[in-house]
Amino acid sequence: MNLPDRDGDGYLTDMSAWTEDVGRAMAQADNYELDDVKWAHVLKARAYYDEFGSVPPIRKFAKYIEEDQNAVFKLWMTGPMKPITKYGGLPKPTGCV
Repeated sequence: MNLPDRDGDGYLTDMSAWTEDVGRAMAQADNYELDDVKWAHVLKARAYYDEFGSVPPIRKFAKYIEEDQNAVFKLWMTGPMKPITKYGGLPKPTGCV
């Protein structure tokens, strides 16, 4: 699959180019494994963005998905909002993520 244009951090330059296949292909190109739980987080972040028009900070996101914030960090082994937004075709998170 030819990936749409991405910026230096790997985010899509055009959000409208995102599809589930594109998101999965981006992760594959980055050698990043997205299991079913992580993929569910990506889709829930997109739903949050559609509903509220912004990328949530991790505290709000953990509450939104009704999961413990520490468990989300442990699953992603990093600041979770960066890969979640990147592979979800969303804007880069700002502030404390």
